[in-house]
Amino acid sequence: MDFNKMDSNNESDFDVEMSSMSSNHRGDDDERRTPMRPMIAEYDPKRQGVKTELSDMVLTKYKCERNDVPVTVTGGSTLPLVEKHMDEEAALYNPFEHRKLAKPTSDLDTLIHLLKGSLGSGILAMPFAFKSSGLWFGLFATFFIGAVCTYCVHILVKCAHELCRRTQTPSLGFADVAETAFLAGPEGSRKYARLAKAIINLFLVLDLLGCCCVYMVFVGGNLKKVIDINTDTNLELRYYMAALIPFLLVLSLVRNLKYLAPFSMLANFLIFVALVITFYVIFSKPSWETSNIKSFAGITSLPTFFGTAIFALEGIGVVMPLENNMKTPTHFIGCPSVLNIGMFCVVTLYSVVGFFGYAAYGDKVQDSISLNLGDTAEAQAVQIMIAIAIFFTYGLQFYVPMEIIWKNIKHRFGARKLTAEYIVRILLVLAIAAVAIAFPKLGPIINLIGAVCLSTLGLMFPSVIELVTVWEKENGLGRFNWILWKNILIILFGIVGFVTGSYVSIAEIRKEYSP
Repeated sequence: MDFNKMDSNNESDFDVEMSSMSSNHRGDDDERRTPMRPMIAEYDPKRQGVKTELSDMVLTKYKCERNDVPVTVTGGSTLPLVEKHMDEEAALYNPFEHRKLAKPTSDLDTLIHLLKGSLGSGILAMPFAFKSSGLWFGLFATFFIGAVCTYCVHILVKCAHELCRRTQTPSLGFADVAETAFLAGPEGSRKYARLAKAIINLFLVLDLLGCCCVYMVFVGGNLKKVIDINTDTNLELRYYMAALIPFLLVLSLVRNLKYLAPFSMLANFLIFVALVITFYVIFSKPSWETSNIKSFAGITSLPTFFGTAIFALEGIGVVMPLENNMKTPTHFIGCPSVLNIGMFCVVTLYSVVGFFGYAAYGDKVQDSISLNLGDTAEAQAVQIMIAIAIFFTYGLQFYVPMEIIWKNIKHRFGARKLTAEYIVRILLVLAIAAVAIAFPKLGPIINLIGAVCLSTLGLMFPSVIELVTVWEKENGLGRFNWILWKNILIILFGIVGFVTGSYVSIAEIRKEYSP
């Protein structure tokens, strides 16, 4: 840089002291000084000093202001980025210190929500899944699938933290993480940033609102079953679902995850008690069906196992909202962490229920282990507790799609945004109820949507996000490009989940709607 032009070009203020060690040649009473030439200087951020090409020059008292240049937002993205922040500044920026949360959740609150987001009615289907895989293969495969799902959540949150530092943004949702990663990734990926965000938001809304529909049918069906056994009434299922609407409206008006924690805690407690009762009945059996138990059921029935297990274990839709609402987000990932503790408990419970449920009933195990308990008082207690637990899960599943929808429409409302939000919540609950009541046999179709959404959201997208996040970094793919090959394997595993989940769901649709 030419010091004669430095002020005009960089608008930076340098105070330069130069000590010259020039040679003086004396002769015949004439003193000549070596002529000065322009000096090229470069700022060294690591040493916090100025390097020059002349070793005999010393620069002191310099000052340079960073010039942030906003880049053009690619493809109409709504995320403002700053071009090439210094790595040192990105490392110093702590996004967690800039989060302004009115009611942050504690580690315990987050753990409770995580357990509830992953524990559902799918746990009762695990013995049937083990029947499709075999006893010992099912035990190994359940822990393997659980480990892969947990790892994908880990890399998603890790990428979110890195991108928050790069863009100096306090927090990012799942779709925002994808958009930011594509914008910060290779040049060819930037034009797909908005598309990636739209796909993730669409899949999250479809999957979680579909879960809300299924929950209404499940809770209404369990109530009908228990009431029909103990009374002479034989009301249609739709009446039971309609009776749930006022209670669901109250639950959906809770706007803060902090206030949903007690409901999730109660739901977890009810599921735990229901499982204790189930194990009591199982271990009270005079004899187990050990003669027809297989260690490995064969290749042909594996799609049923993988589809059921991935659908049951995957809860990535609620992960980013939970992490973004934590008082101490650094505790979410790591070792030990909220994520690892929660998912270890979830995977262990699913494995234990599947293992002992299949070991006790063998080939006679039904789609839900509660059906093997018969019409006994214990079976009815399990059905009621699971139904109440699923009912309280409705609020957590409803929270994420409502946040996505409201974020995209709230700019249309004026000063009375709070009133408008409550109206939108009520209308959305009524729309979910209308679909569930009009189509009570919609479950298999929702499962198909879930299989498509969960395999892409839970397995494929986190891997793609990590690749585009580290692609431009020096040695970002690791030695021998191991990060690339690792993510390719996870994407292939996600494709397996996509195919097997779709296979199981389509088979259920044919069974449900066949004449």
